[in-house]
Formats: sequence, structure tokens, C-alpha cells
Amino acid sequence: MENLMLYLFLSLIIFISALKFLVKPSINLPPSPPFSLPIIGHLYLLKRPIHQTLQKLSKKYGHVFSLRLGSQLVVVVSSPSAVKECFTVNDITLANRPQTNITKHLTYNNTIFSASSYGDHWRDLRRISTIEIFSTTRLNMFLEIRKDEIKRLLGKLCGISSDDFASVEMGSMFSKLSSNIVMRMVTGKRFYGEDVLDAEQAKEFRDIVKQVMENCGSYDSSSILLLNWIDITGYEKRIIELGQRNDQFLQGLIDEHRNQKEEGRNTMIDHLLSLQESQLDCMSDQVIKGLIMVILLAGTDTVAVTMEWALSHLLNNPDVLNNARIELDSIVGQGQLVDESDLSKLSYLQGIIYETLRLNPAAPLLVPHYASKNCSIAGYEIPRDTMILINAWAIHRDPNIWEDATTFEPKRYKNRNVDELLYKLIPFGVGRRACPGVGMAHRVVGLALASLIQCFEWKRVNRELVDMAEGVGLTMPRAHPLQAMCKSRPIMERVFI
Repeated sequence: MENLMLYLFLSLIIFISALKFLVKPSINLPPSPPFSLPIIGHLYLLKRPIHQTLQKLSKKYGHVFSLRLGSQLVVVVSSPSAVKECFTVNDITLANRPQTNITKHLTYNNTIFSASSYGDHWRDLRRISTIEIFSTTRLNMFLEIRKDEIKRLLGKLCGISSDDFASVEMGSMFSKLSSNIVMRMVTGKRFYGEDVLDAEQAKEFRDIVKQVMENCGSYDSSSILLLNWIDITGYEKRIIELGQRNDQFLQGLIDEHRNQKEEGRNTMIDHLLSLQESQLDCMSDQVIKGLIMVILLAGTDTVAVTMEWALSHLLNNPDVLNNARIELDSIVGQGQLVDESDLSKLSYLQGIIYETLRLNPAAPLLVPHYASKNCSIAGYEIPRDTMILINAWAIHRDPNIWEDATTFEPKRYKNRNVDELLYKLIPFGVGRRACPGVGMAHRVVGLALASLIQCFEWKRVNRELVDMAEGVGLTMPRAHPLQAMCKSRPIMERVFI
């Protein structure tokens, strides 16, 4: 009897799904691939890397096209004009985020800043993030942390390659650098390498980060109604357990700071707890935990992969690397380490960073948007509850927008105001839901990259170009960790005496 009921239930679901996909909509939706299968829709078309697959589909169906991913209607946008329309005319309409199993269980039921629906709660979080976390004043307070962690990296590389070129694996080094900078800002403690105060706590943090990145980079079955109900793959169970681990870890950090106050300690948690005393209505422990998650997402993996891609491009373009070194030696010299205050003078270095963000954005598909009501994009009708995907990777490589679109050319930004490239260069998103951590990212990437160029000679491990294949993950990592050859320059002897 139970088998018969299950059979009838599955048959009903398949029938309803088939009927839904066979009936043509009466509204003017963006063009779509013709074969949408029952239950899964166009999911069978999505091959990894997904942003590359969507770029190929856009060449066939246009810069604004639609897909059915399970029960979810998705509109993919890959032109600056359509992006502009999304975030000017429709900015409030598209200010929501889709709700999935990931966001439900990892973001406190869609209440953290990056996942929250547009409204009063989100505006409170944006105010706190802008003023209390990512403001220029707040970031300046942590300057010494950034400088110290970068000097630690330089010292480690010098120990490996002081006399001659030596091979180093830079992916893990960049990951440790960015993670330690952020965790020292948040907690006052290092979680990687030397001077780790609590080995068990650090191990737990590293494992949680690894699990979050792996699970967020995999497919969320929420859009397939049947799979979402019965959880055949066990995906939702894993996410629930991961969310509970993450919550316990973050609560432990808060309790530790609340119970062990140290005079003169300057951390993000200390600051948020002090705000809690006067703003309890909008600064609960859950809100603080959510803000910590935003800091981690905005400042760790995204920064690390950007530095790794940047150095990969420099190794494949030794003339660019030499030009950057000449600029640094001319403006900063070899008598002192480059400082954050020098970055605004290093226009060629800034071009290298922008070009890296163009060709290898850490978020090739911007965080999805969700239509709160019917609207129109590029003349097409977009129904309420449609997910909007912006393919930044495709826009950044469009030959109709960029000359020699796939060539790494920092000079293209010379004497050019980057603000003029709005809607064409969007690695951090655009509109009211743009990433709030852009200032922090530019500081860390800029200072780290400038320091590595100033202090070391770099070359490839052999004559072959560095493989630029993309891996699978939330922040578009390299397919293989970057291996490079480095040798200390004379400045290292003067700086590290």
C-alpha cells in the first residue's frame, strides 16, 4: 500500500511538472533553450564552470535569456545596458535574495546582511556594515595587522629563497595571509601558521571554512521541488549540521570576548559587543554572528584567490611584472617597504589589480537577485519570484565591450577613471546590494601584491605558461594551486635586519 501511494505521488508530481513545462507562457519572457525537461527543466544544460556555460548560451539566445532550473525561473543577464536597467530602474524590485537550503541553514534563515530580504532589517545591517565595519576609519585601525601579516609572509618567503630561486606554492600562503588578517581583525588571534593560541579552535575554524566553501560551491537542490521534499542526496542534512557547527563556533567567539575582556584589545567582536549595549534592539548575538560571517566571506577566500590569479598573470606576462617593479622602484624605492599610503600613486599596479578582477572575478556570477514584483528588463517581461543572475565573467570578456578582451593588459586603465566603467567592470556587484568589502579587498590585495613585487624576483617553474584553468568552488579558484619560483631582492636584507 505504501509503495502504491508513493508511486501515485511521484506520478502526480511528474504530471504536474510536465504540464507546467508544456504549457507556453502568455507573457513575453526572454528567449530560452527549447527543450525543458519535466522536473529538472534546463538543469541538464549546466556544465561546469557554469558561468562559461551561460556565456555560451548567451551567444545563442541573447544577452538576456531565461532558463527553468527545476521549478525556478532564472533570467541570465550579460550586457552592461541590461545590468544598468536592473540596478537603476529595477534596483529596489531586484534588491531581494533567493532563499535556498544554503541560505536558510547557514545564514540564520536569511537574516544576515548578504542574504537578508530588502527592508528595515537589511537597512540596519547595511548601516552597521558601512559605518562600523568597513568604513575607512575602521579599516585604518587595523592597518598594523595587515602590515604585520604581510611582513610575516615576506619573511617566510625570504627564508626559503634568500640566496637563489626556490619553488614555492603560493595558493596556501595567500589563503593563510588573508584568513589571518581577517581573523585578527575579528578575534585578535591568528588561526594559521605560527603563534596560534588555541590549536583546537583554529582547527575547527579551518574545517568549517572548508566545508562551507565546498558545499556552497555545489548545487543546491532547492529548485527541484521533489528532491527538496525528500532530500534523496542528504544535502540538506549536511547543510543543517554545518550550520549548527558554524553557529556554535561563532557563539563561542562572542562568549569568549564577553567573558574575557582585555584592556586595550581592539577587535571587531569587542566593537560590536560595545554597540550591543546601546543598540540591543538591532544588535543581538545572532546579528553579530551574521556580521562576522559577512566579514569572513568578504575578506578571506575572495582576497586569496584574487592574489593568486594576479600573480599567475604576472608570471605569464613578465613584461607587465617588470613594468610594475620599475614603477615601485621609482615611486617607493628600495630603501623602505611599500605602504598602503603609496598605493594611490601606483597607477600601473592598480591596473594589474583591475585587470585581474576583470578576467578572474572572485564572483563570476554575482550573488543572485530575486524579483519582488513583476518588472521588465531589455523589453522582456520578468515575473515576480524570478531569480536574476548577472554573468560578470561574460561581461568582462565581451569583445564588443573590451578591446583584446582576453588579453591581460593593465595599460587599458591608464588615464581612465574606473567609475566610467560602471556596469562594464562589476567584480564587486553594483547597486544597493554591492559588496561592502571592496575597500578592504583593495587594501589587502594592493599592499600584498606590491610587497611581493618590490621584495622578490619572480619567474615560472619552467618555460611553459602557467595553466590558467579555473577550478570549481564558490569563488572561482584556480584548478591547480600556483607554483612559482622566487628570489629575494636586496631590499630584504635592509628591511629584515
